[in-house]
Formats: sequence, structure tokens, C-alpha cells
Amino acid sequence: MMRLLAAMTVLSVSPAHARAETYAADVWADNWFEMRINGAKVAEDSVPITTERSFNAESFQFQAERPFVVGLVAKDFKENDTGLEYIGTRRQQMGDGGVIVQIRDASGETVAVSDAAWQCLVIHTAPMDKACERAPHPVAAEGACMFEAAEEPAGWDQAGFDASDWPQATVHSEREVSPKDGYDDIRWSAAAKLIWGPDLEQDNTILCRFTVE
Repeated sequence: MMRLLAAMTVLSVSPAHARAETYAADVWADNWFEMRINGAKVAEDSVPITTERSFNAESFQFQAERPFVVGLVAKDFKENDTGLEYIGTRRQQMGDGGVIVQIRDASGETVAVSDAAWQCLVIHTAPMDKACERAPHPVAAEGACMFEAAEEPAGWDQAGFDASDWPQATVHSEREVSPKDGYDDIRWSAAAKLIWGPDLEQDNTILCRFTVE
């Protein structure tokens, strides 16, 4: 079980001539995340997704000029495309995800929080049938262990991308997600919500975007 609260280097994602502001972000994810601003990576979870129970919080800064697009890649751990973990052991199961984000400007004002206003596209769903979880020898794309997977759409994390057909994020309660290991180290805005795809167990990889005006 890991407990980590990391401070990361300020990264600039604006042209040198632009009047960029400095922002502070907090992210907690089960299990892993990468944040991009206008398509440029500004932070990545410092704990590898392959680490058992690899949920933790990260705090970091970045520079950007408004408006800017927040692109968040969030992944729950899976051993393979069955979507399961601990395969072949008594603990064989579907994992469950969850992520929460808040961003503040230099004055400390909160300018963005994860909530139902974000748009989140699920690009890996498995298993399609939850009976796969009980299969004695689960094999991806066989029987109950079918899966759906897609590549990241080009430019999805940049301004100008048409996300009009993307669904809104699904807000999940603390009881549903059971956040731990770093979550309580952050003073979260009351408006910041735990989000994911519609199903915490079957949705394994999601892409979420939000524009800070």
C-alpha cells in the first residue's frame, strides 16, 4: 500500500510571448493518470500503475494562458484485456476506478474541479460480461471475457476538437469509490467530485476533457 503526495516542477504549455498564468493542481487517481494542457503533458502519476494498490495523490504546478483545455487520461489497473486483476488467485476480480481534480490560480481561487460538466470518453471496457470475473481460466475475447477498446482520438485534448458527442462524466460518491492513500492529504473543494465512466468496474481507461475559460 503506497502513500505519496508529490510536488512536481512547473511546466509551461504556452508560447513564450503569451502572458501565461501559474496554476496549482491536485489529482487523486485509482490507479493512474496523466494530465495534459492544450495537448502537452504537464504531469503523470509518479507511482506505476503496475504497483499493487497504486492509488495516490499528486500536487503540481503548470503555466497556461486562458482559455485552455485540460485533458486527463485515467486508467484502472488490469492485467490484460479481460479487465481483471489477480487472475488465477482467490482474489481474481474486476478492479474499480475513480479520479478527482482541482485546479487553482495564483491567487488561490479554484478555476476548475472535476464534476459532471467534464466530458469523459471510455476507450477500454472489460469484461463486457461481469461473469468473466468468476471464470476459472479467463481469456480475453473469449466467452464472457469480451472487451471493447479504441485508440485515443487525434487532438482530443486540444482546443478546436469536436467533443459534442462525448458523454458527460459520471459522478460517483466517496462510498462507491472508497478513496484512500493520499486522498485525505488534500483539502478538496466542496465542488470537486469523484468522476469516472458509468461503470467503475468495467470502464478501465477514460479520457476526460474540460475547458477553463
